[in-house]
Amino acid sequence: MDQVVHAFKNETRKTVEIVVHVNEELTEHQRNNLTSTLKSTDGITDAEFCPLRWHLMLVRYDTGAFCSQDVLTNIASQNVHAQLIGPV
Repeated sequence: MDQVVHAFKNETRKTVEIVVHVNEELTEHQRNNLTSTLKSTDGITDAEFCPLRWHLMLVRYDTGAFCSQDVLTNIASQNVHAQLIGPV
């Protein structure tokens, strides 16, 4: 029997994904700026808006570096009002 070995990236970080509700209506440019800023933050591994539900954002972060309130603080620092919905 042939066996295939795949190399996996060894991640020691524990990540979680949360849903965030953005209170204001953002333009596509504002959404792109917000997700880019979040993704460039050490400890946040991904951020994206839900297609067709532009008021909902999924944010994945390293629990060793951030907590959900830190994510909200980071969003608020971009002059965006948001609320935590919960984990995915």
